[in-house]
This record gives sequence, C-alpha cells and structure tokens, in this order.
Amino acid sequence: MLTVLLFILILGLLVVAHEFGHFITARKSGMKVFEFGFGFPPRAFGFYRDPVTKKLVWIFGSGKTKEQKENQKSTLANTVGGEEREEEYPATLWSINYLPLGGFVKIKGENGENAQEKDSFGAQKAWKRIIVLAAGVIMNIILAFVVLSVGFMIGLPTDLSGGNSDPRAIIVEKPSVVVEQVEDNSPAKAAGIQFGDKILRIGASDMNWFEGDKLLGEEINSQKLIDYVSLHIVEESSLVVERAGQNLIIKMTPKMIKNVDTPKLGVALADAGVIRYPWYLAIYKGFIATFVVLLNIFIGFYYLIKNLVLGHGLIFDVAGPVGIATIVGQSAKLGFNYLLNVVAMLSLSLAAINILPIPALDGGRIVFVILEKILKKPVPMKYEQLAHTIGFLLLMILVVVVTYRDVAKLF
Repeated sequence: MLTVLLFILILGLLVVAHEFGHFITARKSGMKVFEFGFGFPPRAFGFYRDPVTKKLVWIFGSGKTKEQKENQKSTLANTVGGEEREEEYPATLWSINYLPLGGFVKIKGENGENAQEKDSFGAQKAWKRIIVLAAGVIMNIILAFVVLSVGFMIGLPTDLSGGNSDPRAIIVEKPSVVVEQVEDNSPAKAAGIQFGDKILRIGASDMNWFEGDKLLGEEINSQKLIDYVSLHIVEESSLVVERAGQNLIIKMTPKMIKNVDTPKLGVALADAGVIRYPWYLAIYKGFIATFVVLLNIFIGFYYLIKNLVLGHGLIFDVAGPVGIATIVGQSAKLGFNYLLNVVAMLSLSLAAINILPIPALDGGRIVFVILEKILKKPVPMKYEQLAHTIGFLLLMILVVVVTYRDVAKLF
C-alpha cells in the first residue's frame, strides 16, 4: 500500500511540474487556459476563482446543469461551425479527476478550433507555440536539477567504483557493494538476490561464516567479487547479503546467461556510497549530473530503437507503471536518499520521452508546428489529429505490453 501511495505521489509531482510548464507559458503568451486537471477524467470536482466576486466557485462532477446536459446531446447545440465547443468557465478551472495516473492542461484552440481568436493557441506565432509545447519537458529537467542539487546537499548515493576522485566531497556513508540489477533466468534471480541487497562477503560454500555476531571473511568491493566469480565459475559460492538490517547467507553457482561467453551470477553491481557537497558545489554537481543523465537516457533510447529496428530485441529491460512502482518501493526501503535519485531519473526519463518526435507527444506536436513553418501553411487538422490518435493508440499498446511483462515478473 505504501508503495502504491508513494508511486502516485511521485507521479503526481512529475505530472504537475510538467503540466505547470505548459500552463504558465500559455498564460504568459496570452492564451486562455480552460482547465488544469490532476488525474484523468471523469472529473470528481474542481474550482475556479470568480473574476468579479473573487470567491471560489466549486464544481462537482461534470459541472453541467440538467439543461446543459440535454443541450450537449444535440449536435447543433454542441458545435460551432462544425467544431466541438469547449466547456468554458469565467476563469481557469482547477480539477481533481478520478484516474490519478497523470494530468492535463486544456488550452483554448489547441486542437485547431478558434484559430482566429486572439487568446487561442492556434492564433499565436509558431515560436510561442513551440515554447508552450516544450515547457513541460523543460520543467521536468528543472525538477530533476533541483532534486539532484538538494540530494547532493544532504547526501546522495553515488557509484564510487573508481574511488572518490573529488577531494571536496564529504563521505556520509562508506561504499559497499550494492546490487543494481538482477538478470532474469540467472542464478542470482533463482537464489533470491534482490535490487538493493548489500553483498558483504563471498567465499566457498562450505565456509563457516559466523563466529558469534561477527562476520568472517575478507571485505570486498565489486571488482573483488567479479574476480572471485571468474576464478570459481564451476563452484558453488556463499554470499553474505545484508537486506533490511538482516544478514542472509545465499548460495549459488555461476551459469551461462544470454549474451555472455562465460558463466555469470547475473547481477549488475556498484560500489555505492553516500556523499554530499557544500551547497554551492551541490548546485553545480546537480547541474552536471542532470546533463550527464539526460545524455545517457538519449543514448539508451538510440541503442534501444536501433536494436529493435535491426531485430536484435530489447538490450535492456523497459519498465511500465507497475515496474516503476516496484522500483519506487524498493528505493524507499533503502532510504530517502535513494528515493531522491529515482525521482530525478523518472523526471528526466519523462522529459526525454516527451520530446521525442512521436505523434501524441510534445515532440510530435512541435514537429507539426515546424512543418507549418516549412510548408507556409498548417497541416490539415484532420491529418494531424489522425497522426496523434494513431500515435496515442500505439503508445497505449506499448504500455499494456510492458505492464503485462512487469506483472508477470512479480509472479
């Protein structure tokens, strides 16, 4: 239950930041914003501030009277010049909707209607529309920058496999070998190794590990563990793993896994320590980390798409809502510092996905604005809407497929 609540809260934060970017730039560009919605319809309730009385006016459900609902059934009553009429209130409606997995901003004329009216999206210059469309992505990048900067101020988990090369860093927690990923159909997966486990010791399976409350064996780092496994590829090994404050002994034998030429345990490891910086350096480090992570996400997308096009399949796992919720829950168990990392990564991933030139996403809408400038006239709205509809359907199919894989992994 805590995992679900955390997931909804984090998703809400990411979506609110994204949609606020669209909202504020639209308002500053002179566009009318009909509604800022938290979650997806149907609407639970909403409110707006009356521009005359300055009082809050509450709207429950659809917010329509019986007469308005009857009129809506009539095509003539619900259209103007053959186009669907927007539901208008005297000011921006702030709404809470029943499906808490996203949000939206409804801007006047964003679908091509009312293009001649001054406060319509379609009536604005191309550069203004591009700014409004890109503002959500920019806000997600800013959010990640703020989260990472705060993280570096209080202490952020960092891979110190190459040692701590920055003398200005303050080590809050010494590095330990942490499991970052567990391969499917691997010895580690079968033995029950989990994301976030700390590997304290490794040795022969018949070693006597405990003497009272003390652990025996050599302290290790990720490279020592890899070297040990390479030298004992046909032997069963014992690992002492720390999980949720308890020490567990887990035994496993390396075996051949896909895309490798020698037996492996099937784990990705990092020498993770917690470091922090003085506030002025933390801001700089947060900026650099934001840029580096965003660049790596785009590189990952490139190789993902390239291998799919070439028929090589997925080179790494892709997580949907269920998979992301699982990661959020696992990170929360490791501590607030780890959760900050996840929030920043999700925010940057959302930014990277939305700027891709795919119909139905912000990047796809920007492409149509650019085409309008190149062609010296707008792309017919029926064709643009068809492209966005197809793009949306394909994205939903992808979400369903990935979610199915995530659920299957849970069981």
